[in-house]
Amino acid sequence: MRRLKNLPGLAGKNKMSNSEEFRVASDPSASKKISQFCVRLEAKQRLRFNYGLTERQLLKYVRIARKTRGSTGQVPLQLLEMRLDNILFRLGMASTIPAARQLVNHRHILVNRRIVDIPSYRCKPKDLITIRNRPTSHNVAKGESIGRNGMPDHLTLSLSKAGESAGLINHMANRESVDLDINELFVVEYYSRKA
Repeated sequence: MRRLKNLPGLAGKNKMSNSEEFRVASDPSASKKISQFCVRLEAKQRLRFNYGLTERQLLKYVRIARKTRGSTGQVPLQLLEMRLDNILFRLGMASTIPAARQLVNHRHILVNRRIVDIPSYRCKPKDLITIRNRPTSHNVAKGESIGRNGMPDHLTLSLSKAGESAGLINHMANRESVDLDINELFVVEYYSRKA
């Protein structure tokens, strides 16, 4: 995990201090030549750990991408960005993707005024995402950073006078809205033998 550096979805979990970064950068064994397999594996692991996926789930997204039209590298990123747990994180309703997953699992989230308790639920354009109108739901989400800076253009967050927040999905996510520094083609190449 430390090797994968900072992942936006796990914000605050694996940030290295300056002394650790210096130690890693000055490590003489780090100057070894890195194989192509290692580069592809690291890209795949960064994607997996950032979104909190199992190996099987990520392989499923890559297989879906191979069957659909469009860039095979960008389709899995679009699918991952449109997951409900990631949407909650990007809207700022949860501080990390695991925290967003917990909100969904505990039935605190409504999509189009219906309870959704599946974190991998694929959101669509024009979906309205709100926090359930219960005292415990608002207490859970109170500590989160609602309305963070850097909201992607495919999402809109509105705050009411009562302090309730609602998120709207404007359109499908594009590559520019993905906050992860990764070459998605390396992930597709890694799975080229399995998919």
